[in-house]
Amino acid sequence: MASNPYKNVRSDESDAMIVKHAPLVKRIAYHLMARLPSSVVVDDLIQAGMVGLLEASRNYKPDLGASFETYSGIRIRGAMLDELRRNDWAPKSVHRKTREMAKVVREIEARTGRDARDDEVAKKMEITIDEYYKILQDSSNTRIYGLEELGVDDDAIELGLTDRNTGPFESISSERFKGKLTEAIAGLPEREKMVVTLYYDSELNLREIGSVLGVSESRISQLLSQAMIRLRARMKEWIGRE
Repeated sequence: MASNPYKNVRSDESDAMIVKHAPLVKRIAYHLMARLPSSVVVDDLIQAGMVGLLEASRNYKPDLGASFETYSGIRIRGAMLDELRRNDWAPKSVHRKTREMAKVVREIEARTGRDARDDEVAKKMEITIDEYYKILQDSSNTRIYGLEELGVDDDAIELGLTDRNTGPFESISSERFKGKLTEAIAGLPEREKMVVTLYYDSELNLREIGSVLGVSESRISQLLSQAMIRLRARMKEWIGRE
């Protein structure tokens, strides 16, 4: 069988892209590390990110509508998040309590038609308000803050590069998801919405947001965790899980 004359050319192009964008892997890894517990090893993220970069170099097509740097950045970050999920450091009890809290928030908001209050959630869960805040803190200490928690990659959704996005129906579905998510964020309590905006749009860290709002870093961590739990509750029909 005749050999493919383009095979080596394609391989050389892929190798060149990997070498050129290897520094991007480190940048993304250290950016993620700023939001993760100290128990996470940056070299593990970099190793996973290099696998993501390799896959991106093999699968990238210019007609996707994004530059290779943008496309590979999404795949690199996704590979790192997959690695973190495979080696989840959070106790199962933290995930269970967080899911329960999201469920209670959803039930209260469905019944009252307004934002669920802290004391209402705590009462429904039959815990004290201090225990309620402890759950929020535990959740914030073990969580990757991002829309990935809702089962999506926010950058990929924005660019229409989700794995599910293979046809007209999936494109429409992604657009509807973005619309629903935007609506859910806009409907957050004012302080939670401000924290989410400063964290994602302005890319401030928790300490910087605390300085802006005049509260402690731990309180900002709680508010961000609370916002993600509320979004998880409000997006239940889209993410299909408790």
